[in-house]
Amino acid sequence: MEAFAGRYQLIDLIATGGMGSVWRAWDRRRTGYVAAKVLGQHDAATLLRFVREQSLRIEHPHVVAPHGWAADDDKVVFAMDLVRGGSVATLLGDHGPLPSSYVAVLLDQLLHGLSAVHAAGVVHRDVKPANLLLDVTGRGWPHLRLSDFGIAAVLDEPRMTRHSTVLGTPGYLAPEQLAGADPDPRQDLYAVGAVAVELLTGERPGADGTRPAVEGPLGEFVRRTTSTDPSGRPDSASAAGRLLAASGALPAAGTTPWADDPDAPEVFDQLPPLPPGRPATETVAPPAPRAATEVVAPPAPRAAMEVVAPRAPRAATEVVAAPAVRGRRALVVVAATCFAGAAGLLGTAGWLLLR
Repeated sequence: MEAFAGRYQLIDLIATGGMGSVWRAWDRRRTGYVAAKVLGQHDAATLLRFVREQSLRIEHPHVVAPHGWAADDDKVVFAMDLVRGGSVATLLGDHGPLPSSYVAVLLDQLLHGLSAVHAAGVVHRDVKPANLLLDVTGRGWPHLRLSDFGIAAVLDEPRMTRHSTVLGTPGYLAPEQLAGADPDPRQDLYAVGAVAVELLTGERPGADGTRPAVEGPLGEFVRRTTSTDPSGRPDSASAAGRLLAASGALPAAGTTPWADDPDAPEVFDQLPPLPPGRPATETVAPPAPRAATEVVAPPAPRAAMEVVAPRAPRAATEVVAAPAVRGRRALVVVAATCFAGAAGLLGTAGWLLLR
């Protein structure tokens, strides 16, 4: 199969979304499998969002951001890490409501990821279970990774939509977003609270923001993060993380309180098998080895003092004299002789300081 733009070999389709399709692909440059998001027919606004998304290079263990891109004819593609455990939405659909300690771990990791995103001056604007990917961890601690920055906003940059346009997913949007307010990190925190309710109850929030009440250790966390007044929410993802830690819902490191539950959440590998004949790993042929013994003639040694003849047409050597300087010193720069040899270009340079 031909590689897209000479780099990404698309293997199989693994997901579709509003802005394109996601493929498992072999990246010839990185020599490994990646997730490749392919954007097909597009208008100018969609392409601008694509350019913005691929430009976000946020490196964090709980963030999945693009690390490469390519264009070919009428299609563009950008690649990111291949996360095999599906999404939190998948886990919720398979399992139903999750234990509060498990939810607390997911929220803590999400807030760590958002801290890095906000520190980069970005508001995600579409935090929801479908955009929270999971590594394959079985019944152990989950490992969440925030993904899909397709409608993210960079703070202090011009907006790409009119004020009447609302971007995001109903049910997770803060009231001020629905009213057309400028992007603010606290809007992502509102979505975190809405996600928390859904994970605890199994019920998706209503488009008008209605949701079931949450009691127990995470009740105060949900109440604060989903405040209709932005000033009533934590002022940062780090502050929300401290509020979560104070709830007592987070299990101690190295413990899995849900482990004894026969119906404990379990994150499986959600990707289909590779097509027949496709190896699980690939190797790329290294460059042809050079001869065991290879002699490259060194440049002829130059005299300690050298007199260069006046410049002749197409001469191999050149003398450039610095402007005269009053005082005890003058600097003469002698350009190096460059020539092509059997092993490539060799260059030498010398400086002569006259006293």
